[in-house]
Amino acid sequence: MNATARGRALQKTASGVHMKHRRHLVTPFTIKRPAVPNSFHSSSGSQAKVFYSWLEGQCVEKRAFYRLISGLHASINIHLSARYLLDDSWFQRKWGHNASEFRQRFDWELTAGEGPKRLRSLYFLFLVELRALAKALPFFQRPSFQLFTGRPEEDRRHKEQLLHILQLARSFPLHFDETSLFAGSKQEAAKLKEDVRLAFLNISRIMDCVGCFKCRLWGKLQTQGLGTSLKILFSERQIEALPSSGDRRPSFQLSRQEIVSLLNAFGRISTSIRELKTFRWLLAEER
Repeated sequence: MNATARGRALQKTASGVHMKHRRHLVTPFTIKRPAVPNSFHSSSGSQAKVFYSWLEGQCVEKRAFYRLISGLHASINIHLSARYLLDDSWFQRKWGHNASEFRQRFDWELTAGEGPKRLRSLYFLFLVELRALAKALPFFQRPSFQLFTGRPEEDRRHKEQLLHILQLARSFPLHFDETSLFAGSKQEAAKLKEDVRLAFLNISRIMDCVGCFKCRLWGKLQTQGLGTSLKILFSERQIEALPSSGDRRPSFQLSRQEIVSLLNAFGRISTSIRELKTFRWLLAEER
């Protein structure tokens, strides 16, 4: 038997052994979110239905996390549609609202019913961040909390404006109750919180791979803003126990970067919702 024949024989034997043992293995079942919503209409559309069936069977914390990320994705898509490069010539660059692009991303028929789900996730994200701002009010009301820009008069005025915004957020009717999240055993709740923290860390790392500087900046800012919102929501006891004076170190703290990301992220989500009104008007004009 020459070398070639021996090689083929060994390959055949190895393949037979592999197949023999393979019969006793359990193939892992992976759930994948459809990359293309139109897969609902394709032969692989069952994968999309399996994904949503799987999602509904998850705990409330994982479903909430998915909806938050979906809302963040919807906000980004709305901004892309609202600041679209309509004309790029030698003489000018024209940016504006692109109703066709918006329809492509959110229309019921073009997204096989997924577009409205994305918009509902956007409103869910808005309510979560609004709730976080309302709960953060005691932290910013402390006399020891000061804004330092080197201009005392402006610092005082800016803090008054910030407190006014937070008081407006607190006056908003309660539409989100975070007490239903992480309400199981302490050990299980701690594990879920750690899973969420690591997930946000991974998303932030993924943002580092984005080539566009502005896209990377806003992506990381909104991700950290959402993470800061969750930090506030699940620190209610620490916020309530904040000392009124600066004699002792508080158990709850927000860094300057967290405060900036929290306010800017809420601003972006609010702008996304405002842009929806413009797109509704544009789509109504086309009919």
